[in-house]
Amino acid sequence: MSRPKVEIIAEAGVNHNGDLSIALELIDAAANAGADYIKFQTFKAANLATKKAEKALYQIKSDIPNETQYEMLSRLELSFEAHQVLLERCEEKKIGFLSSAFDFDSLDLLSCIDLPMIKIPSGEITNLPYLKYVGRMEKKIILSTGMANIDEIQEAISILIQQGTEQKNIIILQCNSEYPTPMEDVNLLAMTSLAQKFNTQVGYSDHTLGIEVPIAAVALGAVVIEKHFTLDRNFEGPDHHASLEPEELIRMVQSIRNIEKALGDSIKKPSISEKLNIPIVRKSIVTACPIKQGERFSEKNLCVKRPGTGVSPMRWDEVMGLYANKDYNKDELISL
Repeated sequence: MSRPKVEIIAEAGVNHNGDLSIALELIDAAANAGADYIKFQTFKAANLATKKAEKALYQIKSDIPNETQYEMLSRLELSFEAHQVLLERCEEKKIGFLSSAFDFDSLDLLSCIDLPMIKIPSGEITNLPYLKYVGRMEKKIILSTGMANIDEIQEAISILIQQGTEQKNIIILQCNSEYPTPMEDVNLLAMTSLAQKFNTQVGYSDHTLGIEVPIAAVALGAVVIEKHFTLDRNFEGPDHHASLEPEELIRMVQSIRNIEKALGDSIKKPSISEKLNIPIVRKSIVTACPIKQGERFSEKNLCVKRPGTGVSPMRWDEVMGLYANKDYNKDELISL
């Protein structure tokens, strides 16, 4: 049974720092790496956070420390016009455009663009009005589950389905919402548990440093991989330090494609490449000493050696007691 192709989402997020030219460079880098999609974040700061909302600790450490979350978000907004420019660049570079919407206005904006799927960010998994709104859009949905427990995931999925989303159109992403995620907190096997419990396709949204965890996720059955990337990890901004740089993104994409090839079709059989080695590596029944025609084959005058072009050793018991049909020298393949 063939697996679906892994969809690789290069998560630009807010790593454009509010600069459209950087956002365009990110599209170019994602396309060059061979990602299937580049994803941004669509929001209006006024709809997303109060003016007194604090930033997360990782945001304070990696960004301007004395500003509020609202102030940070305000300078990272992308306008409708910017979305149009980015969409055109994606079409030019032949890479899919995606974005996570964090409020109703942003969902409406993305609806106008007519994206192939809606990505629900982890922070919205307990937002009932938002989930109802998304569910009624009847789109394919990618649901991130950072910070969520199994009951919260169950409730979110139920709401989406009640509002009109088909279960087959939901892909659940295992995710940890710490930037960067400590290896001991990844819990990658939870992804397989989610697949079993909800009977949906699953994927993995990665915030670890490096590329080995998303590669492992593919081996465990992920059909979507999402990974943050940046032009330069040393840029000032909330997510840069937990992101891949372009060369690393290239290596991740290449590694995932290799793993896809290596996983195969699950049917155990000799591969095309190794069939050539069968006659070289396997063995045949050969003579252990000279044998005269009419002499009886026995364990004393037969043995097993390479090459594997003669009578298979699996027929050893059948051969014992038969009579030689000709004279043999030592180390000759027998014939029956």
